[in-house]
Amino acid sequence: MKKLIIALFCGLVSLSAVAGGNIANGEQLAKKNNCAACHGADFSKPVDPAYPKLAGQHAEYLEHALKAYKRGDAANGRNNAIMGGQVKPLSNNDIADIAAYLHSLPSELVLKR
Repeated sequence: MKKLIIALFCGLVSLSAVAGGNIANGEQLAKKNNCAACHGADFSKPVDPAYPKLAGQHAEYLEHALKAYKRGDAANGRNNAIMGGQVKPLSNNDIADIAAYLHSLPSELVLKR
């Protein structure tokens, strides 16, 4: 029984690592899609104060937001023509990779109090 629990735990840990996204690929996708043009070179200083700071943001939140932009989900407040056009060609794996990359960046965001 103990070996079974250990095997299940190891399987879950390895699955969560895969589900977390590929940081290196996310960096390449962020460069390719020119995300820094609006969100700033370090993703902490957007060109317009209305644009969000992305560096260090929770990966799950970023994935949710990007998928909502892709759907054009007005119910979740994600019906923006510019962002919709940016994320439309991205796969769910691409979105996970970009989210993992942005999450990995140093940030001034307050994540815990």
